[in-house]
Amino acid sequence: MGVNVSAERWHSIPMAVVLLVCVVSSACTGRHETTAAQQHAPAKPVYRFQEVMVPMRDGAHLQTVVLTPVEQRGPLPILFRRTPYGVPDDKQTPTSSEEFVQADYSYKEFAQDGYIFVTQNIRGRFKSEGVFAMNASPDPADLTAVNEATDAYDSIDWLIKNVPNNNGRVGIWGTSYDGFLAGVCLLSPHPALKAISEQASPADEWMNDDFHHFGALRESYTVEYAVLEEAEKTKNTYFDFKTYDTYQWYLELGPLSNVNKKYLRGSIPYWNQVIAHPDYDDFWQRAAWVNQLHASTVPNLNVAGFWDQEDPWGPWEIFRHAARSDPDHTNFIVTGPWHHGQWDQGKGDKLGVVGFGGHQTAAEFRANIRAPFFRYYLHGSGEKPAWRATTFQSGSNTWHTYPAWPPKEAKPTKLFLQADGTLSFTAPKLSKTATTYREYVSDPANPVPYRQRPMTPTYPGGDWPTWEAADQRFVDNRPDVLSFVSAPLDRDITITGPLAAKLFASTSGTDSDFVVKLIDVFPENVQKNDWNADKGPKPGQYAESLNGYELPIAMEVRRGRYLVSYERPHALVPNRPVEWNIPLRDHDHVFLKGHRIMVQVQSTWFPLIDRNPQKFVPSIYQALESDFARATQRVYSSPNMPSYLELPVMP
Repeated sequence: MGVNVSAERWHSIPMAVVLLVCVVSSACTGRHETTAAQQHAPAKPVYRFQEVMVPMRDGAHLQTVVLTPVEQRGPLPILFRRTPYGVPDDKQTPTSSEEFVQADYSYKEFAQDGYIFVTQNIRGRFKSEGVFAMNASPDPADLTAVNEATDAYDSIDWLIKNVPNNNGRVGIWGTSYDGFLAGVCLLSPHPALKAISEQASPADEWMNDDFHHFGALRESYTVEYAVLEEAEKTKNTYFDFKTYDTYQWYLELGPLSNVNKKYLRGSIPYWNQVIAHPDYDDFWQRAAWVNQLHASTVPNLNVAGFWDQEDPWGPWEIFRHAARSDPDHTNFIVTGPWHHGQWDQGKGDKLGVVGFGGHQTAAEFRANIRAPFFRYYLHGSGEKPAWRATTFQSGSNTWHTYPAWPPKEAKPTKLFLQADGTLSFTAPKLSKTATTYREYVSDPANPVPYRQRPMTPTYPGGDWPTWEAADQRFVDNRPDVLSFVSAPLDRDITITGPLAAKLFASTSGTDSDFVVKLIDVFPENVQKNDWNADKGPKPGQYAESLNGYELPIAMEVRRGRYLVSYERPHALVPNRPVEWNIPLRDHDHVFLKGHRIMVQVQSTWFPLIDRNPQKFVPSIYQALESDFARATQRVYSSPNMPSYLELPVMP
């Protein structure tokens, strides 16, 4: 729920809105010829700034900024955004419209259509009254309590009645935390709410997205984000690392109990709640607002990134839950080759060093999909989307629309991990002499890094946004990482839909993690180097090539203690092979002819995922240093214990 665009999410939100004041939109103000005298006159804002405190049903007032076109010619819809990261103030107004064009903020397309823009700090943040509660979704056991859905309802009701010259239609949108604040409105929408675009919205923070993946704690993110949000009411706070390499800092931290003992000392409420609820208990189940969603109550546009490093799972869950009852066909999803919030700003012509065939995917999405969606439902112009899902398919670098998701023509196909380290669409065969497993030793004292060291803090900036697309060769030769590789493909293989891995695996311990990565291995000569042959590459340029690049397509972790039950953890039986079902989310990708497919398997992914002691304890959050132990891990490949990936292969 953190970084939204190329700048930090908390910073980009107010700046994106503030820059609107310098936009001259023909839809709002008309076009005028500019005289020489006018060119030298001070630029005047074309949006009127107003800050108000909007009352909620419990008496709290929320800080809200309204930007209204100065030369508004008729009623306009309201485009609403709620956030915990701060709203603009009138002192931040830029002096020229060129600033907006150069920044390429996602409000550009909206401004051209004409809206009244409203941004609001949620309760307990900055000047907004009340107590901040992380992800305050409706509690099904207490429908009278205030929450983010009721605050949104009350705010919309006030705006419709008090903002002059609105047309009675409201749209709400946002990315990440702001996406959650939009998406939760599906549960009890105000009658004036006519369109929602929940983008990278978390849906169940224990099952996936920001803070856990199927119960495995996302350690570095959770620690740093909880501090960002809750250390101070009136600002966003970065954790102050004293060690340059954060991998080293988290390793030296030791057991998770040391987070409070040595640093936070109980001062961060959400961290305290996380460690008090290690399992999928009532605390997490009540917070999983998507489980209350059973219909498409308002036209809604979900947006997801195939390489979203924060909230890749929630949009698909919201889409699936809303599809349970969608008689008017108002439930849509768009996904592309983006990191978290990348679609919101800039061109989107590449992810790290991986380009998209000349497509400016983010700009194309904003202009061709998102703006028309709101235009249709709030302005009443244009056409209703005829598709259910739209994707930018990586590999082929082409846009696709689907009448249903997953596509009915996608055929589940098993890609088998072979005991000799290869991958094949042929199941393992019976052999009296061949080994039926591969093994490695997993050592919590030397965990596999999830990205190259030295690691930057999660925020601000750094390498966090693009790590999911980073070249995986940096762990290729570690003894605690198994690699399975196919022969070069003799044809294109297109996978469209949900992926999954099924491992038969064992551990010598009584608890364990298994991480599975599906990787597209580029040919060694896929890219012609453009440096002078006599001078050679510039420093760092050699590593920017796609030659031999190992591009992750899907990566996920499962924690052994939760294989039987998420609510009640169980110990594993040492050295007994069991099935590990590992969902790998939804994708749309083409493995091109000449590429190879790789699968990597490992048991640590640090400090993205906290270290499993590999010894069963009641709560890993209370584990002692003496509980952590090395373990021998085996992955089986035999006719009666075949490990494989299930891929939705298109004809």
